[in-house]
Amino acid sequence: MRYDGGHLARYFEFVPVCPEAAIGMGVPRPPIRLIVRNGETRAVGIDDPSQDFTEALQKHVTEIADSLHQVSGYILKKDSPSCGMERVRVFDINGIPAKRGTGIFAAAIQRYVPLLPMEEEGRLQDSALRENFIERVFVYYRWQQMLSTGLSAAALVEFHSRHKFNVLAHDQVLYRRLGRLAAEAGADRIGMIAASYIEIMMQALKKRASRKNHANVLTHIMGFLKNQLDSDDKQELLEVLDAYRNGQVPLIVPITLFRHHLRRFPHPYIEQQYYMTPYPEELMLRNSV
Repeated sequence: MRYDGGHLARYFEFVPVCPEAAIGMGVPRPPIRLIVRNGETRAVGIDDPSQDFTEALQKHVTEIADSLHQVSGYILKKDSPSCGMERVRVFDINGIPAKRGTGIFAAAIQRYVPLLPMEEEGRLQDSALRENFIERVFVYYRWQQMLSTGLSAAALVEFHSRHKFNVLAHDQVLYRRLGRLAAEAGADRIGMIAASYIEIMMQALKKRASRKNHANVLTHIMGFLKNQLDSDDKQELLEVLDAYRNGQVPLIVPITLFRHHLRRFPHPYIEQQYYMTPYPEELMLRNSV
């Protein structure tokens, strides 16, 4: 699956953005690089270091501010002095490079919308990073949709209830913090609580879910079916969970078996959980994690 087309194109509108062209560098344009100048990282021309594009790239983020609040995810350009997310080459005063920088435009976006899910094109070739990014995009999109219909204590509690297992698979400590926040939601403090809630939520989801945590979540879900499943069904589920936990099968294998039993014995609470279907199944992201 390609991140820039194929299955994803059915579910996302891709909006190409080139900040270098937007600030008037032209096409084709002179190459730039990051250098350290007076203790600051600057984006300057390679052929003409007197050309400094740092402020223009940073200003462009404020010019597209409204659109940034409308998108649910951002894919950045690997190694780009303007759009690289990490490990961009930065040259010191002696012209020696070190892969330790972030593109000027990318860094400005991270400061302006720090909760926006971001990932770099090259890293999206990694199945685990790709799955993590897409899950965060869909969670953030659902948060945006909730806000657009009107923030309330009831809406926040419902959002939390439906995403419980998603968070539990990523970070158990932050899962408990989110639960306490949701329990404190009230009309008089809803804005403050919601801001803290989504900040912690995105922090938790950015941590890649481990096989151990996924297995723990699925074991928890199994508890909701304990009165319906016979001993053979339970044993089969435990064996499949062990196989997944030990890296012998991908996540889709236990998920498929759990869905089979949930079709036989529907459970309202589990049915409302986004964990079972965090994004469209056609993306097949759980086939390789």
